Amino acid sequence: MPIYQYLPDDSGCDKCRNGIEALQRLSDPPLSQCPDCHAPVHRVISAPEIVSGQAHRSSESHVGKHGFTQYRRAGKGVYEKTVGKGPDYISGD
Repeated sequence: MPIYQYLPDDSGCDKCRNGIEALQRLSDPPLSQCPDCHAPVHRVISAPEIVSGQAHRSSESHVGKHGFTQYRRAGKGVYEKTVGKGPDYISGD
């Protein structure tokens, strides 16, 4: 479900003055008023957040430093630990 941003047509209340966000289904009708002060609002088109390249992947040193364990697929149903605490291998067998 997408998060839509709305801005008031007038001044609005403290909550909607700088804009409000609403998690809505695509089939839901757009909001026509602020849920708190009932001021008229309109939906704003904003740029989506896009992650490109490998920037979204965490480095092994960062993962281990924060106490997580990372595994890499070693074969069909077998994963080997690359960093962190835990068993050296995980197998579906």
